[in-house]
Amino acid sequence: MSGAGLNVQVVTSLFPSAERPREGIFALRRWQEMRARGHAVRVLHLQPYAPPLISRGARGIVRRMAGYEQLGGLEITRPRYLHLPGAAFARANAARFARCAVKHLSGGQQADVIVADYAWPAAALGRWTEALGCPVVVSGRGSDVLQVAGEAGLARELSECLTAAGWWCGVSEELVERMDALGQRPGHGVLVPNGVDAELFRPAADARARTAAKRRFGWIGTDPVVLCVGHLIPRKDPLGALEAFAKGAAGEARLAFIGAGELEADLRAAIAGADLEGRVKLLGELEPAALAEAYRGADALLLASHREGRPNVVLEALAAGLPIAARPSGGTPELLRHAPACLAAGPSVEALAEALRFALGSSAPSPSSQRAAITEFTWNHSAQVLTGLLQRAVEEGPCP
Repeated sequence: MSGAGLNVQVVTSLFPSAERPREGIFALRRWQEMRARGHAVRVLHLQPYAPPLISRGARGIVRRMAGYEQLGGLEITRPRYLHLPGAAFARANAARFARCAVKHLSGGQQADVIVADYAWPAAALGRWTEALGCPVVVSGRGSDVLQVAGEAGLARELSECLTAAGWWCGVSEELVERMDALGQRPGHGVLVPNGVDAELFRPAADARARTAAKRRFGWIGTDPVVLCVGHLIPRKDPLGALEAFAKGAAGEARLAFIGAGELEADLRAAIAGADLEGRVKLLGELEPAALAEAYRGADALLLASHREGRPNVVLEALAAGLPIAARPSGGTPELLRHAPACLAAGPSVEALAEALRFALGSSAPSPSSQRAAITEFTWNHSAQVLTGLLQRAVEEGPCP
């Protein structure tokens, strides 16, 4: 088996599309790399459907989303399943997700292994391993495990799904340990970290290139620039980031939010209320090339998240040589072991502001030391580790 490519079926609720090109971009990179290693990869990207009378918001995006698409060399099929809004329906929604996936999997080419790539609700496939006739490996990313087993109150259900599947992996040590506890098998899960494109995300070649990068975003060459990259949603805490910036950065510093989300209006109001319109910009979502250019023109990354798996933005910032001020959440401390002073001493805004002061100061880590920290975080390494796990699952069979 070690010399042969695997027939891998990916089942997920999170993957890029023409309508949402940035959503789950890390998953696209993972499976492109696996395909490049000689594995056959097909993606089943299930989409929630709710009756029109009770559905609002994203329903139009789902309706427009193509049922079949080729993206980055991968074939993506998007069946729909009935998904009713509200926490009371979470268990039933997961069961319908799994039944829909099984229906489409049983009608296609037999897979060697199925990867539930984004644990909830895809982990529900673990209960169908006998019917599917192949092992199911559950891949955890962050909130799909931590929030689901925490605030969502679905720890028992996720535990049963992991136990039934018998195989799992996560992108951070903390996440793997949590999945091991839920699956009741300490030390069983495998760390399969995300990678980063070190060619795209890199420091500016010289001072002139760095100044040019600043100017492309309207920043003055001598002004320190802080980036806050991520969705504008509660767990990313952009409002806390704004407050930490106001307390921890000098008056000439600038802050740029890159991302979009439900808190955008609140964030704009907070910026106006703090009289920071002249220092803070909202740049919206950026394509990877533009994002890499923003990193090259910036002086620090600010990460205020209360919950993370192992943040891709930290990997990108490290590759670009940026100091990082971050709350000690999820897998972030694992990535900043070489620079502990960049981690806030606690979850408070004041602690995060102090970490930002350090990141912008003369004692901050050098670009070379930051970039050296991502040596092992390549997509090739990630695919190598994942290949080993999938081969073990195939050789040993479901529910070891």
